[in-house]
Amino acid sequence: MARKISVTKEMLMNSAFEMAGEEGLKEVTARKLAAKAGCSTQPIFRVYSSMDEMYDEIYSMAIDYFADYYGKYPGNSQVPFTNLGMAYIEFAGKEPQLFRMLFMEEKRCNASLFSILNGKTNALHKEIAKAKAQGAKDPSGIFMKMWIFIHGAATMMTTGDYDLSMDETRGLLEETYTSFMR
Repeated sequence: MARKISVTKEMLMNSAFEMAGEEGLKEVTARKLAAKAGCSTQPIFRVYSSMDEMYDEIYSMAIDYFADYYGKYPGNSQVPFTNLGMAYIEFAGKEPQLFRMLFMEEKRCNASLFSILNGKTNALHKEIAKAKAQGAKDPSGIFMKMWIFIHGAATMMTTGDYDLSMDETRGLLEETYTSFMR
């Protein structure tokens, strides 16, 4: 009679994703994951051929998690790139380890920053189209200029060096967009 498998891939992945969110991806090791999942390392390597295979799956989950986060973000501004920027900055504050993994590491499961931001809903393309519809001559160029500010603010959020309120941040993003439109 075959032994019943009690540790599933889903259980391992949920534990690994939780660890990555709490401690960072570099802390997700086979031994630490086994301890968290309450098993030996054997089930991990039964499910995954290598830790890199698992890391790719964690990245995919994180990309989807950010897309869901942005999709649920209340868009209170009609100014292009503001809602995306707000969601990105707040995500950095609420999920600093996942933010670092997705937006501050070289390896992103072969996903570009643009594709992560664009997500399944074409969020970035929609923002660029919105800017164009509002008269921006170079909406992609404006986005790149704003992105430097947005990413800088988000990075400061992860280190605890960002002390502006979200209302102040929204105002700055809208003001920045307006100044680039001139």
